[in-house]
Amino acid sequence: MTAYPPDQRDFSRSAPVRLWEDGFAPDPSRYYAALHAQGPIGWAELAPGVPAYVVTDRRAALDVLHDEETFSHDPRAWESTVPVDSPVLGMMRWRPNALFSDGAAHLRYRTTLIDVFDLVEPYDLRRRVHRAVRLLAGRIGPSGEADLVADFSRPLLALVLNDLFGLPDSQGDRLNEGLGKMMEGGAQAVEGEAQFAQYVLELIAAKAARPGDDLPSRLLEHPAGLTREEVTWQVFLTLGAGYEPTANLLSNTLSRILGHSAYYSTLTSGARPVMDAVVEVLHHETPLANYGVYYARKPVAFHGVWLQDAVPVVVSFGALGHFAEREVTEGRHPNDASHLSWGAGAHACPVKQHTLLLVTEAIERLTQWLPDLDPLLPRERLAWRPGPFHRSLTALPVRFSPRSPDPSPDQPGVPS
Repeated sequence: MTAYPPDQRDFSRSAPVRLWEDGFAPDPSRYYAALHAQGPIGWAELAPGVPAYVVTDRRAALDVLHDEETFSHDPRAWESTVPVDSPVLGMMRWRPNALFSDGAAHLRYRTTLIDVFDLVEPYDLRRRVHRAVRLLAGRIGPSGEADLVADFSRPLLALVLNDLFGLPDSQGDRLNEGLGKMMEGGAQAVEGEAQFAQYVLELIAAKAARPGDDLPSRLLEHPAGLTREEVTWQVFLTLGAGYEPTANLLSNTLSRILGHSAYYSTLTSGARPVMDAVVEVLHHETPLANYGVYYARKPVAFHGVWLQDAVPVVVSFGALGHFAEREVTEGRHPNDASHLSWGAGAHACPVKQHTLLLVTEAIERLTQWLPDLDPLLPRERLAWRPGPFHRSLTALPVRFSPRSPDPSPDQPGVPS
C-alpha cells in the first residue's frame, strides 16, 4: 500500500456512501450531505465494489476541472481493476473519443466535433425542433393527457438527433432503449451498451457507404482524417451525450415550470423566460449529476485527501448545486455562470449553445400549443430513475384541454 502524508485523509478503509442504492434516486440530498460531511472530497461507491472519490466543494471541483497535469480523463488504469461485467463500465470504459482523451488526441477529437456542430445553424436547429414538437403535439393533443417524459421529452430528442445524424424517425425507439439501460447502470447496463453500440455501428456503415448532409458524414470527411473507428466512437459519444442529458434537462425543466403555478403563469404570458427555469435546473436538478469523472495520474495530496491513482475522482455537479441552493434562499438568484453543469477547462461542453437552444425552443413551442398543461402529481411525488450518474424523471403525467392538429401551420399559436 502506498504511504501517504499523515496530515492527509485516506479513505481506503472507510465505509463508502453507496450511490447505487435504491434510496439515492428519490433523495440524493441525503447522500450528498453524507459526502459533504467528509470534507471537500467524500468516499463513495458508484456500483457494488467500485469505489470513487466524490468532489462536493466548488473550489476543489474547479481545481480538478482545470488541472490537466494532475488529472486525466483516461480510465484505462482504473478499467483494469474492475470486473468486465461491472454495470458502470458502459458509461466509464475507455474509447478513442474526446471524452476519454487528453492532450493532443483530445484537442484533435474536440476540434472535429466543434467544426461539424458549427455547421448546424441556429435557424436549422430551430426548424428541426419545431418539426418534432409539431409531430409530437399532434399525437398527444387530441387525448387531453400525456406523459411529458415518454410522450414528449425523450421522443423529441430521438427525432431531432436522428434528423441531425441522418436516420429516419422510426429509429428513435432503438436509441431510447439502449441508452436508457446503459445510463441507469443496473443489471441491463451491459445489454444496453451492446444495443447502443450496434445502433452506432450500423449508422457509420450506412454513412460510409452513402454519405449525406449529416453529422456522421461530416466527421468521416473532416480534414483531421479520423479513422472509421474514431468516427464511430465520436458518434457514440455525441449521440449519448446529446440524447440522455438533454432529454432529462428538458423534462426536469418542464417539471420545475409546471410545479410552480406562479412560474408557469408568468412563463406562458412571456413575463419570465424559459431560460430562467433551465438555469435553475442546471443548479439544482442537473441531468448529469455525477459524471465529471477524472483520475489522478499518480497518488497525490489534494484538498486534505490522499488520492490514489486508478480510482475515479468524480466531480458531483449534483452535490455542487445542492450546496449552492443557499444562494437562492439568501436572495442571490443563480445565473448561468455560477454553476458547473457544463464542466470547465479543456473538457467543458462544446455544444452548450445548441443544447440550450433545443431545450428552450421545445418548451416554448409546447406551451404555445398546449397553454394549460396541468401536472397530475405534485413534484414531491414524482419518481426518479435509478443510477449514480444522472437525475432523470421516470414520468411527468399532465392533462390539458384536448386539441386536434391543425393542418395550417400559419395559424396564430400553431407551431410551424
